[in-house]
Amino acid sequence: METLIVLVVLAVLAAVIVASSVKIIPQARTANIERLGKYNRTAGAGLTLIIPFVDRMLPMVDMREQVVSFPPQPVITEDNLVVSIDTVVYFQVTDAKAATYEIANYIHAVEQLTTTTLRNVVGGMNLEEALTSRDSINSQLRGVLDDATTRWGLRVSRVELKAIDPPMSIQDSMEKQMRAERDRRAAILTAEGTKQAAILTAEGERQSQILSAEGEAQARVLRANAEAEAIEVVFDAIHSGGADSEVLAYQYLQSLPKIADGQATTMFVVPAELTRALQGLGEAFAPGDGGRPTPEHAPRRRDSGDRAGEPGAEHAGVTPERARRPRGSRPTTADALRASGVMDAMTAGAVTAEDMPQTSLDEALATPQEIDPDPSAGRTPGTRPAGEADGNAVGH
Repeated sequence: METLIVLVVLAVLAAVIVASSVKIIPQARTANIERLGKYNRTAGAGLTLIIPFVDRMLPMVDMREQVVSFPPQPVITEDNLVVSIDTVVYFQVTDAKAATYEIANYIHAVEQLTTTTLRNVVGGMNLEEALTSRDSINSQLRGVLDDATTRWGLRVSRVELKAIDPPMSIQDSMEKQMRAERDRRAAILTAEGTKQAAILTAEGERQSQILSAEGEAQARVLRANAEAEAIEVVFDAIHSGGADSEVLAYQYLQSLPKIADGQATTMFVVPAELTRALQGLGEAFAPGDGGRPTPEHAPRRRDSGDRAGEPGAEHAGVTPERARRPRGSRPTTADALRASGVMDAMTAGAVTAEDMPQTSLDEALATPQEIDPDPSAGRTPGTRPAGEADGNAVGH
């Protein structure tokens, strides 16, 4: 029985010794092994055998890249402003032996080194440079940390600034400054837009006035041609019918109501020819046989051929040259007016809306050149200044 107990104790002791001598290291981990308190070797991932009670395996070291975020650190800038800066450090253990035996706590050492280096770098910048030079600060921090941590078995890959928080008073001032800058830019853009709109509106009004003037000129020419055509037709109709003074007097009497149709009409002008015409008309309608005009008293109508040779026929407007002159047609429509070429001749030297140069925004916003102070430099040839008298006028 005693022999059996001894065998069981020996078996358990052997199992404990074997279990303590076999170690399994996970992937991306390493472990330093000491023999009798002295560094022996660094074991990588996998199965590792050690001598019980002689070898000792230290805590495993993580060989993966690590990210450490440090709390905000107060930093004084060159212009004596205290800013709070948060930093993030990316590093990796490259030598487990150096990370274990060269530094007691490499994470705490990296934190303190980052804080010291950050204060040295940002302390030589003002607030504006610190806010706008993050890449430069990151590069300087990474270079200093990488050089310092190489002997610790570390490699610093990146250093990033999470936030740079100036004091609240400075933040308020910066916000006011940015708001004022945005308001200034908005005012400038609004002024430029208003100026461009005014320029374009003026260009449009100028072209509209030019087109209206061209239309008004065409309308006046057409109205003048129509009136001239109507007058010539009436003139030809009167003289082709051989109208005498009696007929003209009768037409004048028919026009008197139209002349009197007005509130300001207070006086009528009766020409002497009308008086003689009315006298002749009264004699022509004098009572004869039964109150009807006799053939002896009946006025004889004379044609334009009979009046052409009479003295005073020139005053009546019936001359042989006018009677024989053929009457030409005048354009009384817009198409006929354009076809006749009258408007082209009238506007030959005028500047149309298409020929006017378009003013761009840059040309409109350009600063005008200085005006020549010499008044005689810009004088138009053939003109004289105000007050300069002509030699002939002075002589008189």
